[in-house]
Amino acid sequence: MKRIIFATTNEGKMKEVKSILEDLECEVVSLKDINLDVDIVEDGKTFEENAIIKAKTIMELTNEMVLADDSGLEVDYLDKAPGIYSARFLGEDTSYRIKNQYIIDKLENATGNERSARFICAIAFACPDGQISTTRGTIEGLIGYEEKGENGFGYDPIFYVPEFNCTTAELSTNQKNEISHRAKALKEMKERVLTKLAR
Repeated sequence: MKRIIFATTNEGKMKEVKSILEDLECEVVSLKDINLDVDIVEDGKTFEENAIIKAKTIMELTNEMVLADDSGLEVDYLDKAPGIYSARFLGEDTSYRIKNQYIIDKLENATGNERSARFICAIAFACPDGQISTTRGTIEGLIGYEEKGENGFGYDPIFYVPEFNCTTAELSTNQKNEISHRAKALKEMKERVLTKLAR
């Protein structure tokens, strides 16, 4: 059976990815699954550039097909911060509880649409034949006034989706995999992966 490496060690993310790609006729494995521990410097200026850096690095190390993502939260009131620095925001080892509270505190005087924000995800697909492509998915929402919900990870508990009247951490796994930024980017990429696997 063919396999694709998804360049992450994040178990929450991997759970989402496997669920969205479960109908692919191939095995999807994480860096943890293949015992690959590599420190990648993500010095790109965009989500796409960082996703490509990750996918290309792992593809060159393994000579296998690799998917990688770079995703983050843009808060308009904070000039689109944390953006591409979402994972490293306030320091890499800072818990998301602290990061989330920091954002809530910063938006203390913001109301209504002033609290607008979006999750963005770029997916890169790197193949040993040198072919690289990217897709992007976005979900629009608002920053909540407190953390809510136990599902999801990262900034999910403060990202409120008006159409569902709850945060992404309150959505069921199935709902989230329908509307999330990662789901949108992965579903578009899935078509390209299928084409590649068919060859």
